[in-house]
Amino acid sequence: MSEPPFGLKPTLAGALVTLRPITAADADTIDRIVREDPEVARLTGSVHTSTEQVEGMPIEDLRAIYGRWATADDRLVLAVVDQATQEMVGEVVLNKWGEDNRSCSYRTLIGAQGRGRGLGTEATRLVVEHALTTMGLHRVMLEVYDFNPRARHVHEKVGFRHEGTGLDARFFDGEWIDVHYMAVLAHDLPAEVTA
Repeated sequence: MSEPPFGLKPTLAGALVTLRPITAADADTIDRIVREDPEVARLTGSVHTSTEQVEGMPIEDLRAIYGRWATADDRLVLAVVDQATQEMVGEVVLNKWGEDNRSCSYRTLIGAQGRGRGLGTEATRLVVEHALTTMGLHRVMLEVYDFNPRARHVHEKVGFRHEGTGLDARFFDGEWIDVHYMAVLAHDLPAEVTA
């Protein structure tokens, strides 16, 4: 078995965002984003109703987790830093590496301060390009809840295609919600991503 490709922790820069390796101290920002922004809690699956509060965990425990992730070789967690303010507005994560298939999963979390300005789109482009070109992966996949069309649109702009739908895969606010499965392949990257 070869080493997972997540051992190297790059800094990736675009016009709007810089993606830098996560640190234990970044747990404080992520904790604040999730607790203060009900939209993030809903869209990341952290809660099961729109009135539920995120329970979270003691901040010391969360810092320890982020400290482990900073050096982990089973995932790549990068902080999304807004170039305009130099503030961390979220994170992007590559994980669940499939060695034989050269694939992994992707997830993102962008707080209210980072939404609506193209930061999430650029962060996704940067990390997906890194995964499929620099890391040599063939496929990056993700899940999008049916009530998050904005995320689906962002991922389609970066080259992700809808592969299928898990019907009634999530229970939220007393209703079953579909989950859309999307992926991008190395040979399907849009030209502006690989240019």
